Amino acid sequence: MRRVVMAALAVLFIPFYSATASAANLVAKISLSQQEMTVTQNGIVRYRWKVSTARKGYVTPQGSWSAKWLSKNHRSRKYDNAPMPYAVFFNGGYAVHATFDLKRLGRPASHGCVRLHPDNAAALFAMTRQAGLQNTRIVIAR
Repeated sequence: MRRVVMAALAVLFIPFYSATASAANLVAKISLSQQEMTVTQNGIVRYRWKVSTARKGYVTPQGSWSAKWLSKNHRSRKYDNAPMPYAVFFNGGYAVHATFDLKRLGRPASHGCVRLHPDNAAALFAMTRQAGLQNTRIVIAR
């Protein structure tokens, strides 16, 4: 009888486990020391891109967040209406977004956001929109 109950419970929890396991199926992991982002989807590496994070005197926060909101044509209220296209916000005013200062990609240059090449930012934006905010994680580590 116990085996029957355990088998029945296993059948009931398999769909729940699958949904939970794939909850964050899109992960953008940023390495501050490497100035690189690795994008994985369903555990498979899809992209590796150069980024720019906070320059001296500024901070890019470390941690793990779900994506909070998207803004395709965002402009910074804090920094002179600076363009932040394809912004994926993850922690207050911090976002992953496109930059037009391409020569600085691969080294710290921002006020704290994570900057990407416009093509890469557009791809991450589209992937986030498709996966859903709740299924997208932004992870930033040393």
